[in-house]
Amino acid sequence: PVGRIARYLKKGRYAERIGAGAPVYLAAVLEYLAAEVLELAGNAARDNKKTRIIPRHIQLAVRNDEELSKLLAGVTIAEGGVLPNIHSVLLPKKSGKKAEA
Repeated sequence: PVGRIARYLKKGRYAERIGAGAPVYLAAVLEYLAAEVLELAGNAARDNKKTRIIPRHIQLAVRNDEELSKLLAGVTIAEGGVLPNIHSVLLPKKSGKKAEA
């Protein structure tokens, strides 16, 4: 879709002129980002013993990756849920001996 990206760049009036290499480079960057997200989401789906990637898997993949999480910090993924997180204060105390009842 390099041609489509070039058309969008021209129509969007981002700049007066668009270089010939700009849409090619942008297409490569978008393809890389999509491949990265899909790879991590596929791993998340496999970890949950599923064969189909759902929005939850994309959310888990993006939020567990530091760089992607920073890039997509302001993005809400519909039906994505939240990362499982229990504050350490709320976890049960670890004691060496049995608790007497």
